[in-house]
Amino acid sequence: MVQTGEAVDVRAALLRLRCTSGLPVVFGGLLEDHGRLRIRQLTGTETDALRGLSVATGNGIGGKTLALTRPTAVADYPVSRTISHEYDAAVAEEGLRAVLAVPVVVRHRVRGVLYGALRERMPLGDRTIAAAMEAARGLERALAERDEVQRLLAVRPRTADPRRSPDGADPGPVAWEEVRAAHGDLRALAARVADPALREEILSACGRLATAAGGAPCEADGPAPGIRLAPRELDVLACVASGATNAGAAERLGLRPETVKGYLRSAMRKLGARTRLEAVVTARRAGLLP
Repeated sequence: MVQTGEAVDVRAALLRLRCTSGLPVVFGGLLEDHGRLRIRQLTGTETDALRGLSVATGNGIGGKTLALTRPTAVADYPVSRTISHEYDAAVAEEGLRAVLAVPVVVRHRVRGVLYGALRERMPLGDRTIAAAMEAARGLERALAERDEVQRLLAVRPRTADPRRSPDGADPGPVAWEEVRAAHGDLRALAARVADPALREEILSACGRLATAAGGAPCEADGPAPGIRLAPRELDVLACVASGATNAGAAERLGLRPETVKGYLRSAMRKLGARTRLEAVVTARRAGLLP
C-alpha cells in the first residue's frame, strides 16, 4: 500500500502535469503488491472507471512504459497497434483517446507511472511529453527524499537507555558516531525539503535523536540549561559535529561559506564556547545534538 505522504507527492506531480501540459485528464500511481501499478490518484476524470486499476508490466500503455522505462504516447488509444488492449473497457468508459505515460524512476528502479490524456484523437507533441517528464522528475526527487529520510531514521538507539544494550553492554563510540552522522544528514536534508509536513517529521526525528543521547559519555557533566539555537545555527553545528569544514557545511546546506561562518559564530556565542569543539560538546550536554 502506498503511504499517505507518497500519495500526496503523486497528486502534486499530477497537478503540476495538468498545469504545465494543458492536458485535461491526468492520473497515475506507484507500484504496489507484486510489482503491479495501482492507479489511485486522478484529476479531471468524469467516472471512476480508472480508479484502483491494477496495471501489469507490459500491458496497456502504462505497462509498456513500465517495461521499457521510457515515455510512451498514442494518438488514438482504442485503435493503437503499438500497445496491448487489456484495459480498453475502462479507457472507453472514461472516453479517452490520446494518452501518454511517463515512468517515475528512483535510483534506477521504476516506482510508478504518470498519465495524461485527451478525449479526442490527436498526436501528443514533444512539448507535452517534456512537461510530463518534468512532472515525473519532480516526483522522483520527492520519493528519493522520503527514501533517504527512512534510511536515516533507521540509524537510531534501539533501547530505552541509549547508553546500554539489553545485556548491559556499551554500544561503543562507532555506533554513536553513526547516530550523530544520521542526525547531521537529516538536518541537512530537512533544509532542502519543500513539503512542510515531511520537513517537520524530519526535524522531529532529529529532536528525538538529540535527546536520546542525553546520557552519552560527553554529557557526563550534565546539561547546560536554557540554551536555544536558531534552526540554521543548529544545522551548521550538526555539520561541524560530523567533521565538516565551513566550506563543506556550506555545500551540504546550500549556503555561502561566509554565511556558515556567521551562523557558527552566533551559535558559539550563545553556547559560551571559544572553539568549534567546545561548541559541539556544550550543545551535546544541552541535548541539542546527539
